Amino acid sequence: MQTSHQVVACAGGDGTVLERRPAPRPGRGEMLLRLRVVGLCGTDLFKLRTGSAAAGAVLGHEVVGTVIGLGAGVTEFADGDRIVVPHHVACGVCLLCRRGNETMCEAFKENLMVPGGFSEMILIRQRATALAARRIPDSLSDECAVFLEPAACVLRGVRRSGLGGAGTAVVLGSGSMGLLHLLVLKAVLPGAGVLMVDPNRERLDLARTLGADSATPPGADALEAARRLTAGLGADAVFDTVGGQSALEAGVELTRPGGTIVLFAHAPAGTSAALDLNALFKSERRLVATYSGALSEQREIFDRLCDGSLDPAPLVTHRLPLDEFERGVSLVEKQQALKVLFTPSDAAVV
Repeated sequence: MQTSHQVVACAGGDGTVLERRPAPRPGRGEMLLRLRVVGLCGTDLFKLRTGSAAAGAVLGHEVVGTVIGLGAGVTEFADGDRIVVPHHVACGVCLLCRRGNETMCEAFKENLMVPGGFSEMILIRQRATALAARRIPDSLSDECAVFLEPAACVLRGVRRSGLGGAGTAVVLGSGSMGLLHLLVLKAVLPGAGVLMVDPNRERLDLARTLGADSATPPGADALEAARRLTAGLGADAVFDTVGGQSALEAGVELTRPGGTIVLFAHAPAGTSAALDLNALFKSERRLVATYSGALSEQREIFDRLCDGSLDPAPLVTHRLPLDEFERGVSLVEKQQALKVLFTPSDAAVV
């Protein structure tokens, strides 16, 4: 086994640096993966943009890997297995878990990947190995499996929205997470109508190709399209994948009376938003926040990935080696890429 491996470490601020570090060794109940692919997530970008990750931290959590080491007591997996695994797992027994708020559990905050996904080798801690890791069948590609964790996050928001099977949804933003909302919505609620809203015409065209019932720029066009799809009422649910004051205002404007606005986007620390409270109170609109995904959502998403009812692979536009990490970040930030996957530097197909 290798004694060292390559990682992409935060350098403080918004920079990163390639380092070689000692290879992790699995302890009891743990396993060691050799990276196959890791997705660049909006959360990773947010932490890099805001400089909120500590120097030396290794980001990345959408991981598919091959088992190359097993700690004592691990019998469910074997060397060579392809594995997909999330980085957060709730305790399952605290009050928050028992009330259905697993993603708020204190144990859920612990990152169970060492040092992180942007590395050639990833140690998976005991709780994730035992409860959340899944062996990938031969029929499921790495490009699909890597979406397990982000798609579970989306599914949680869909469930919390209360959207019904014949309802209408608006998704603000047609980046990778906005389009993943479209795909998850169509997989779990095939009878629902979905309107995608984004200023980028190419992404709107892609949204139509992926099954959107309508796709428009923001503003008056979006309002007209939402009313056309809903007999003038407005959407049952609006999913905000953009964040900020203007998106929140648009969410309120696009929902029907009694509808739901789902917040699914980071905001910079300390950001606040002004909102006409009567626009919620007098119309019984709901404002719901959703964060991450729990084991139940991960199970459902994995089943849908395996049976083919959910196929997010078309969102992948680039596969790059870890040593081209900064290029991948730049492509996404310039909207020249949707979903970037990184591989070990000696295994990339560009």
